[in-house]
Amino acid sequence: MIEVKKLFSFLKKKNIDFFAGVPDSILKKTKEYFDKLNKKHLITANEGSAISVCIGHYLSTGKLACAYMQNSGLGNALNPLASIAHQKVYSIPILLIIGWRGAPGTRDEPQHEVKGKITRKLLKLLNIKFCEVKTYKDFKKLDNLIKFSKKFKCPVACLIKKDILFDKKSFKKSKKEFNSGIKRETFLNYLLGNVNLKSKIISTTGYTSRELFQIRKYKNTHYQGNDFYMVGGMGHASMVTLGVAMNNKRNIICLDGDGSLSMHMGSLTTIGYKKLKNFKHIILNNRSHESVGGQKTNLENLDLYKLSKSCGYKNYFFIDNEKIMKRTISNFLKSKGPSLLEVKIKLGTIQNLGRPKKLNFIKSKFMER
Repeated sequence: MIEVKKLFSFLKKKNIDFFAGVPDSILKKTKEYFDKLNKKHLITANEGSAISVCIGHYLSTGKLACAYMQNSGLGNALNPLASIAHQKVYSIPILLIIGWRGAPGTRDEPQHEVKGKITRKLLKLLNIKFCEVKTYKDFKKLDNLIKFSKKFKCPVACLIKKDILFDKKSFKKSKKEFNSGIKRETFLNYLLGNVNLKSKIISTTGYTSRELFQIRKYKNTHYQGNDFYMVGGMGHASMVTLGVAMNNKRNIICLDGDGSLSMHMGSLTTIGYKKLKNFKHIILNNRSHESVGGQKTNLENLDLYKLSKSCGYKNYFFIDNEKIMKRTISNFLKSKGPSLLEVKIKLGTIQNLGRPKKLNFIKSKFMER
């Protein structure tokens, strides 16, 4: 195991002091240290953006920067890694710190096991040298990689598995932030109590799909639903929903989050362009990447009303308390879309939260109805 403080001290000695990336559950112990860096750290909407910011940092300073991500986000990073930073293009040195979900020999969810098995192959295809960091002895390997990156002007990577990083300090969440709004569970119960059973729901990754699944499972009054849980593919729920809505007359509802919305925000323009009356988009907004550590999504100043309208959405609704919930949900579901409902929610989730299982069965059930 490796103490986060010592990892940051090591990187500082190697003159690496700028970081950009997308929060990851394996790397969540780094949150407080990144927060202290202020202007030397940037949470980006997606992993490709993190690589691109690091490229810009190098172009302006000549210094190697660090991009961090979960291995599931490597797909987003492939384009700038291959078409900008690669040695055969602009030859840009970057250090990648990658949380290795689904690593061979470890137990994980199906979507992580698929990506986990090919992570090393992807890096090899990109001609990116890498090492696995498990103990302090591996800092020597990492040191050699950083020297290689600087000398030959190319990206390198280190892979970190689950439960490797730890922190001796105990940090408390700010009481001033995320203390307003409603519980996600409360909203989902209201929604499921009012939605037509023939409607289809596509839910985004993280706690949203997990809570929806658990409520369906344990509360029989809501069990006869028709849901598709995005256990992977963060940021793509709205376009999956659009694909379903284009071939359906019933209400098709996207349960989205602020973090996943920001990852591929260009999807809003496509949704607005199609002008489907049956498309209903719900944004559960707690301004954080909650399931991977509660890091900010940097969307506190985003006006979703103006954004949705400018992208072509016909209607916008807003909920921040229970008093207006039932009426607003009813008006939202009755509206002719594309319609967007922003729901301000608190941090926090159902205890002992489970995960969707038997994914092929869920797919078949969703397609049959």
